[in-house]
Amino acid sequence: MVLAVAGPRRIGHPSAREDDGARRGLGRNVARQERVVSVAIGAALVTYGARRRDPVGLITALLGGVLVLRGATGRDPIYRALGVSTGSTDAVLDAPAYDDVTGRAATVNARKAIKVEHSVTIDRPRAELYAFWRNFENLPRFMEHLVSVRVDSGTRSYWAARAPAGQTVEWEAEIVNEVPDSIIAWKSVGAPDVANAGAVNFSDAPAGGGTVVRVTVDYEPPAGKLGALFSHVFFEEPDQQIRDSLRRFKQLVESGELSTAARRRDRSEAP
Repeated sequence: MVLAVAGPRRIGHPSAREDDGARRGLGRNVARQERVVSVAIGAALVTYGARRRDPVGLITALLGGVLVLRGATGRDPIYRALGVSTGSTDAVLDAPAYDDVTGRAATVNARKAIKVEHSVTIDRPRAELYAFWRNFENLPRFMEHLVSVRVDSGTRSYWAARAPAGQTVEWEAEIVNEVPDSIIAWKSVGAPDVANAGAVNFSDAPAGGGTVVRVTVDYEPPAGKLGALFSHVFFEEPDQQIRDSLRRFKQLVESGELSTAARRRDRSEAP
């Protein structure tokens, strides 16, 4: 089970008076790193929209402008309406965007995380599927959104994935729970482009019918849940990516290769 939790407040924080002054002084409710991502995505959407020169392009450019403004000012009216703030301590501490995520078991900020879960039954034994998945460098073979995965040690790996507007996102991952032939759980560490955590579980299907592979991912979309909305409208969202990846994984391990039809179908479904 993957937990998405908001950790405790940092010990040794400045006085309440200084903290309140920082909140009032700038009125920002978006963390510094999130602002940078917001500007980058917004600028890409503005450029894409301008090139289209049609109504969809105009709407895209306007949405991009909203993201640019959000990043430039550090103010998000949606966050304010929901009483959410990820950047209130930026003026006092040079705090990372994920400062409230602490401890080995913590993963992503529960206030901003989106959960995706899918499963598939595969006609192969658990040990075989576990071994294939545990070699993370195999994953780009069936996860088409991944550019590469580099294994750095027994528990650390470095991931790169495709992002909207021809961009890439990168993060370092650490294994936080592992039971051979049963579960692999991980979380991003450091200051990732997209904070994420997840687990893949392997369990016997009923009546000896192979193995059930269940993938659960919690992730913080760039620019928060607003960014997830843009991803859903304009690009392939992670929910669809995971569903498609599991389908390709099943085909790859059962047949030894991905069929031409499956590759053609994936291309036709791509945005």
